[in-house]
Amino acid sequence: MEADQLLVRVAGGDQKAFEQLYGMVSGPVYGLVRRVLRDPSQSEEVAQEVLLELWRSAARFDPARGSALSWVLTLAHRRAVDRVRSVRAAGEREQREALRADGPAFDHVSEEVEAGLEREWVRRCLKRLTTLQRQSVTLAYYDGYTYREVAERLSLPLGTVKTRMRDGLTRLRQCLGGVA
Repeated sequence: MEADQLLVRVAGGDQKAFEQLYGMVSGPVYGLVRRVLRDPSQSEEVAQEVLLELWRSAARFDPARGSALSWVLTLAHRRAVDRVRSVRAAGEREQREALRADGPAFDHVSEEVEAGLEREWVRRCLKRLTTLQRQSVTLAYYDGYTYREVAERLSLPLGTVKTRMRDGLTRLRQCLGGVA
């Protein structure tokens, strides 16, 4: 049975269909989340959250708007990006709290200088991309859009956006060398 059919059955509360669907999508979900988060334990946690959300919100799936796998991977990407943002916000809160304390918890000046140098390095590497690659990469990684959303915003086919992203990320990795 295909994932689309299984997801429709899951929406009706079919546990056996969910077991089959889980077997189909758990690997791709974990892989996507792992690429975004990089941390194995957080990736496992977020993947489990996504699969739980899949059970709870299967009724929201509309087969007319795309495949079940795309829908599930979109849920996973959004949840992973939310986790990255949450971790970043927690880090910023901790940094602000450390600054309010009597003595800084770390060398604030060197951290700022290092972060500034890294940002400048990434900016220089982004400038080396073609305009189309830079536009796609920026929308996906800085603005948090999925590939499909990037394609919609740029009025381009999804395959074209995926190719631009792959080529752009390859060039960024080469430019950044050991940093990426």
